[in-house]
Amino acid sequence: MAVVTDAPAPGAATSGTPLPPRPRTSANLVAARTVLVLLLGAAIWSVVALEISVASMVRGLENAGLFLARTVPLDFPPLGELLVMTAETLAIVVVATVIAVVLSLPVAIFAAASTTSGPVAQGAARTVIVLCRAVPDVVFAIVLFRVFGLGALPGILALGLHSIGMIGKLYADAIEDLDGGPAEAVRAAGGSRAQWITSTVIPQVMPQLIATALHRFDINLRTSVLLGYVGVGGIGLELANALRTMQYQRGMALALIILVLCIVVEMVSGAVRATLLGRVPADRRGLVGFMDRVAGGWVTAPRGGSEPQRTRQGRVRVAPQWDGERIRRFAGVTLTVAVVAVATLYADMDFSTMVSDLLALPQVLAAFLPPSPQDLLDTLLEAMLVTIQIGLAATLLGLVLALPIGILAARNVAPNASVAKFFRVVIVVVRGLPELILAIVFIVITGLGPVPGTLALAIGSVGLLGKLVADSLEETDVRVQDAVRATGATGSQVFFGSTLWQVGPQLIAHVLYQLDVNIRSATLLGIVGAGGIGFYLLNASRVQEFDVVAFIILLVLVTVLAVEALAVWTRRALR
Repeated sequence: MAVVTDAPAPGAATSGTPLPPRPRTSANLVAARTVLVLLLGAAIWSVVALEISVASMVRGLENAGLFLARTVPLDFPPLGELLVMTAETLAIVVVATVIAVVLSLPVAIFAAASTTSGPVAQGAARTVIVLCRAVPDVVFAIVLFRVFGLGALPGILALGLHSIGMIGKLYADAIEDLDGGPAEAVRAAGGSRAQWITSTVIPQVMPQLIATALHRFDINLRTSVLLGYVGVGGIGLELANALRTMQYQRGMALALIILVLCIVVEMVSGAVRATLLGRVPADRRGLVGFMDRVAGGWVTAPRGGSEPQRTRQGRVRVAPQWDGERIRRFAGVTLTVAVVAVATLYADMDFSTMVSDLLALPQVLAAFLPPSPQDLLDTLLEAMLVTIQIGLAATLLGLVLALPIGILAARNVAPNASVAKFFRVVIVVVRGLPELILAIVFIVITGLGPVPGTLALAIGSVGLLGKLVADSLEETDVRVQDAVRATGATGSQVFFGSTLWQVGPQLIAHVLYQLDVNIRSATLLGIVGAGGIGFYLLNASRVQEFDVVAFIILLVLVTVLAVEALAVWTRRALR
């Protein structure tokens, strides 16, 4: 006999317990999604308005062929001259990065919620970080050249001040993520604020501090090349002079040298960062493993257990023993100090007139006030709009390229390990390409204007966005994927139904961060003729119309802060 039962009413559980109501969508979430749709529409409009298409690239191939014929054979400078300019570039970058690290650490301590001395100090420190990030390096360089005159000092200070924005923020984030237990223990024992910060906070974040400094060193190396266009010495200055005087054979040779230098530095610093952050397997083989076996484990000596270490006399050791790890650490610190000392001497900074220059600072700043566009208001506003369009279009094109590359670079998504390794190598190589060099290449192909800047930033975005996409995919909860796979889902169903869904918010946050970066970079690439407000900034500086320079700086500052505020609000609303 058939049994007939009533079907459960919609919205009610089969057990009779009503299902909880679906959470209402907040107004902030709706607004954030609306902003994303508007940004997507603006990015598509920018691509169309800038006339970026495959057809325009094909039309430029003939120009590229003619230009390349004028660049061969490459004219490399003599070895001695090359070593001198390379050493000058590296010295400027090393000193600038060290200055940024030294200044960023106290700023980060005051900016971090767990170590700040109060809300006023925290607000002031975070304001310093935001302002240093918002003002591009070139703007700092133009103002500082006016204050200190020509030489390495303005370039070093410009790189160092702008670096505080990134280093200070990352340092503050690292401090806030620390385990507060050790600091609480020192405070409970009566330790002062300085004691618990120096004995618990600094040692815990030291690997992140060094890794961030190395990462910033890579960025400063690329930026120093661009600063050559405003007078900062080194390879960038020689490259700018060669292209300005149409010595394309020498210019392309220097561009190739810069490319190789950036890739080598990127690979070396990346390897050091991976080692510091513990991403190198402890049981690695090769020469180190062989030496370790010969030395009976002395090279990778045990880190010690819960029992205190004792001296031969039986007393508790209060300082680490001189094992292999401590020797390597000491050698690294010694080498770093030696490199910084040599770089400081080689940078040839002139401090003899610093006091008089600083005393004349009010008169120098008066030349920038009041900011005025003169009769260029419409032109400057239009150039700023083009800069924003370059950033939007580059981010969209970069996302289109980076998404498949990042997906195939993720080891938990790629078809096999070889595919993932191949695309990881692609990402590393692209990250090593300076955007300035890419912009010069595209200027050759497409001519002056916003198109080469957009294409250069789009390819540059592949390096950062591709890495962030791959890392986010690998950090997903594999249990969710296994659960979906256990139901018989195919590989594509697992990816779109669980993996990609998990990284959606992070992916949007990465894209907004890339948009922020691209708009800042678009401001700089205009200096080499890649379109946007940078072209007018450089021209106003050359003819010493400092009121126009100040107006452009304000325009850039307001735009960058507005974009950053929008990106931060959208990311928070989507969490």
